[in-house]
Formats: sequence, C-alpha cells, structure tokens
Amino acid sequence: MLDQKLKKTESGCASSGSSTLVLLADAFRSESVVELEVLGCQTELQPSLSGDELVAAISKKKPDILVVRSTKVTAEMMDASERLSVIIRAGAGYDTIDVEAASARGISVSNCPGKNSVAVAELAWGLILSCDRRIPDQVADLKSGQWDKKGYSKSSGLFGRTIGIVGLGQIGLEVVKRAKTFGMHVVAWSRSLTEEKAEQLGIEYCEKLQDIAPLSDVVSIHVSSTPETEKFINANFLDAMKENAIIVNTSRGKVVDEGALAIAIKEKHLRVGLDVFENEPSSGDTTFSSSIVNEPHVYGTHHVGASTDQAQESIASEVVKIITTFIKEGRAVNCVNQVVEASAPALLSIRHKNLPGVLAHVLDELSISGVNIEEMENVLYEGSQAACARMQLGTIPNSELINNIKSNENIFSVTLTTQI
Repeated sequence: MLDQKLKKTESGCASSGSSTLVLLADAFRSESVVELEVLGCQTELQPSLSGDELVAAISKKKPDILVVRSTKVTAEMMDASERLSVIIRAGAGYDTIDVEAASARGISVSNCPGKNSVAVAELAWGLILSCDRRIPDQVADLKSGQWDKKGYSKSSGLFGRTIGIVGLGQIGLEVVKRAKTFGMHVVAWSRSLTEEKAEQLGIEYCEKLQDIAPLSDVVSIHVSSTPETEKFINANFLDAMKENAIIVNTSRGKVVDEGALAIAIKEKHLRVGLDVFENEPSSGDTTFSSSIVNEPHVYGTHHVGASTDQAQESIASEVVKIITTFIKEGRAVNCVNQVVEASAPALLSIRHKNLPGVLAHVLDELSISGVNIEEMENVLYEGSQAACARMQLGTIPNSELINNIKSNENIFSVTLTTQI
C-alpha cells in the first residue's frame, strides 16, 4: 500500500468527489455517530437491516464502509456496491462475515479485538457461579413458591479447585485474573502459549488441548471460530472431563459439538453455561429453539457476552478510530484478511526522483513483461524531491526488464533482491 497521505477535502474525508458514506447496519452509540459526522462522513444508521433488506440498502446507498455487529455479511452484499472498501465488525469475532469473498474483492475486513474482553469474562464468571450454585434454579423455585434449602445447600465451591482455560487471548487472560481472585488453580491451553509464558502468568501449561479435560473442575472456552476450531470441543474431550464438572462457552457456538455435549451431560452429569449456540438466530429474529437448552443444569444467555455499556463504548470508539485511519491514511486498522508477510519471490527497490510519470514508467515495463506486483509501497523523503518504491513481485524479472526500468533518467537506482 502506498505510504502516502490521501488528499483531503475540507471535511476531512478522502477526496473522491463525495464524502465517505458509512452504513451502520447494527445498533451503534449515538455519540460515535456524531463523531463520524464531525469527521465529515455521511452516516446511515439502519440497525434493523439484514438479509435481502441489507443487500437492497447497500445497492441503493453505495456505502464506502459497512459496520455490523451480529448481522451476517455475504458475497451478495459485497457485490451490491462497487464502492464498498471496508467492512468493520464491531466486536472481536468475524465469523459472520464471508472473509474469503471479501478478500477476493479487495475489501478489507477489520475487527475490534480486546475491546469486549472484560465484559465477556464477567459473563463467563456469571455462568460459572450459576453452574456451581445453581442460581437460576433457585430463583425459579423461589418464584414458584418452593423452598429447598437442603437441596441447594449441596455445592462443590470453587476455592482451591482447578479451572482450565481453552484459548488464552485477551478474554482468556481476563478470566485467568478473576480465577486467581477466586483462589483457583489455573491450567491453560492455547496455540500461542509456551511453558515460559505460562510460568510468567503463574499458571500451568498444557501442551495439548486434550490435557485440559481430566485436570479441570471448570472449563471455560475462549477460542475464535474458524474452520479449524469447528466442534473443537468434541466427544473425546467431553469424555475425558471429570464427573460433575462445569463447562462454559462464551466464544462461538460452532466450537462445541452440541450433540456430544448433550450425551456428556447425561453420562458425566456436567453443568453447562452457554452464551452461544450452534444455530443461533440471525439479527432481528425473536424465536429460538435448541434441544441443548432443555437439558438439566444447562444455563443459557442470549449471546450477550460483549453487551455491556462499557464494552459497547469501547468498541464504538475503536470503530471510529478504524474509520478515521482509513479516511486519513487509506489503510484499514486491525485488518484480518491482509497478508501479513508477502511470499513473493522478488523484491524490487527503486530510488527515484519524485516526479510525475516515473512510477508509471516502471509499472508499464512490468506490465509489458507480464510481471505482477503482489505488494507495493512508495516512501517519500524529506523535501519531497526523492522517494523509494518497493515492490513485491510475483516472478523474478530478467536483466532486460531491469535495464528497461533503469532507462528512465529520473531513476537513481534499481535493486533486485530474490527471496527464494
């Protein structure tokens, strides 16, 4: 991406004949909408849009940026506007967005990682405590006029017991902090976790996911939803869990095999807290049917882990930051579908005078030779007299092409570095 500032209009938006249009297709705090308008953006707040209605709105409004929370974003929606450049998930997970389709269309997908960590951790602990002390059952019995102090006095308690954390991202780390406050021993597995890191955190390292199950009185799940993590918590894991253990999922429904979980509830007498489900209703739906919620000692909430005022304020601020950076610098912060490290076989570095037509000459020569640019940046030096263009190339250029590029009198030097 060119490392240069976009020309701005007086409104602050990138100059393209009109200001940047932001379509907010989910609930979004009004103060942040005002911030976007002060920035010079046109905003369309239509939080009830989904499905065909969202396709129609995108086709009509032609937004540059689409902001969603739980709404699903499909390839059809992306095709509805040729101007759509960025899709922002106002939250951490982005499994509701067809990232593959976005990548194929050159659309950046950004998220807001870590902004809801505390909120999700708090709900996880609410579910853990509910499972341990059967708080929802006690409330229901009291409301129906039943008093059962003897029955509800039986509880294992949490102090001194072991909690297993599956996934040690920012949410998992917040759960760990609270586990220590409750006096629990923590074991954890995460792809990025090492023995050294575990020692620094004061927790026990598990080399394999499966190692968590037999050690834990409580299991709390905090991994992203990807093809690799679908049904991550399966029959093998659940069979290895302790009798009467607690398992809580506040990540994504697809991470847990609900069929296997239903069997484990009966056979292992597990207590379960779920904020997410395999087949959740889409945004705006008001009915929900799932056999798992009717199992004994399963306590469910409505995928509200991130839905505190504090979390939504933090997420909204991050969305504004992403949009501001995109408008001012032409890059998407927290982009999840950008190649982190190019695998191109050649790097072409061109020091040149900062004059019109120099880069056009280079691009023409590459095009004539059929050499594709995988990635490119152009760095301007102080005084604006010279710059250096760096291009990751899909194939290694031959000496003739290099000489043709050098033929321009405004080019100081051309350096080719092979990377294979």
